[in-house]
Amino acid sequence: MPKPHTRSLVLLSVSHACVDVYQGAVAALVPFFVAERAYGYAAASGIVLAASLLSSVVQPLFGALTDRWALPWLLPASTFVGGAGVALAGVSGSYGVTLAVVALSGVGVAAYHPEAARVARRASRGSHTAMGWFSLGGNLGFATAPLLIAAVVATGGLRASPLLVVPALAGAALCVAALRTAGTRGTAPGGAAARAGEAGRDDWASFARLSGAVVCRSIVFVGLSTFIALHVRERTGGGEVAGTVALFVLYAGGAVGTVAGGRLATRFGRLPVVRWSYALTVLAVAGIALVPGPLLYGCVALTSAGLYVPFSLHVTLGQDYLPTRVGTAGGVTLGLTVSIGGVASPLVGVLADATSLRVALAPLIALPAVGWFLLRTLREPAVPESVAGEGTGSGGEPGVALESAPSRTFRA
Repeated sequence: MPKPHTRSLVLLSVSHACVDVYQGAVAALVPFFVAERAYGYAAASGIVLAASLLSSVVQPLFGALTDRWALPWLLPASTFVGGAGVALAGVSGSYGVTLAVVALSGVGVAAYHPEAARVARRASRGSHTAMGWFSLGGNLGFATAPLLIAAVVATGGLRASPLLVVPALAGAALCVAALRTAGTRGTAPGGAAARAGEAGRDDWASFARLSGAVVCRSIVFVGLSTFIALHVRERTGGGEVAGTVALFVLYAGGAVGTVAGGRLATRFGRLPVVRWSYALTVLAVAGIALVPGPLLYGCVALTSAGLYVPFSLHVTLGQDYLPTRVGTAGGVTLGLTVSIGGVASPLVGVLADATSLRVALAPLIALPAVGWFLLRTLREPAVPESVAGEGTGSGGEPGVALESAPSRTFRA
């Protein structure tokens, strides 16, 4: 029988998928808004902006709240709100109403991530690989979104969108079960500032540079999520299926990349793996913008690997750079810097309206290079004693030890 922390991580990972399916769903809905409502590129990307902008604004607030108080009830409540907003997106033909309900969904997603990252950190006992499995759940949710949207909206039109609330209902129930298994009710946040001497000192300068790199990654990811389906349809001459497959490939890479990132970090260290991933992404995004025909799918797959391998490593690095502010760190690395990419997507849309999608996607090539530059001199953060103490289970269980340097390894 699995240990309680393992069960709670599994439940959290699946609930994470149920939440992040709605982040992927917004971009997956864009081609249908263009087809059914004749939105231009700028108007369609404005919907992605609506989901991202409010989420970006409130994300630090939720992170600060979870650093001060344990708010486990946020998990099921935010999961439902995130799903309800997307479910209502196709009901009204009003552009304003659509923006409002999608923004509501963004608030739900913003509220989920800081508390979920805190609970997952405690349940994982500091294991990078275990946190990779938690992040994997969110990435699977992203990957499932195009298929879910295609199954519901492609068959019933935008007015069938209320059916999209089903994953939110399931996710809320899973959150409740995970919290009961983890025994977090009434538990104070483990990284409170009062424990700063035990947890270690916050390195805000390193955290800021890490966050800047994740912002670059976010802009690339959201920009491609918004327009890759339309771009591939144009470049390959395929229909809706061709675009849906490309979006699925972009998201599905997270299933392999996130788990691989944790294992690669165990062997080579987190920062070297993150840097090489950003370097790979430069070449892969260039392929998306420049390579013609079906070879585009290979470039999309490489881009997915480059974007997803460092995903969970961003979270653990951020939490170790801010050991007394793990809620804030989780909110920024899992939420704010991810959702803020949506703020830039309308600029891509405006450029695409003025020129072409191919030209509009070209500037995204430079952003992973900027991220690599920000990361190149970062040092591996020290492991807080409070987390390292949890890193070894009773009886020396494998899979829960936390390494603080590339030379130290753990088994998953």
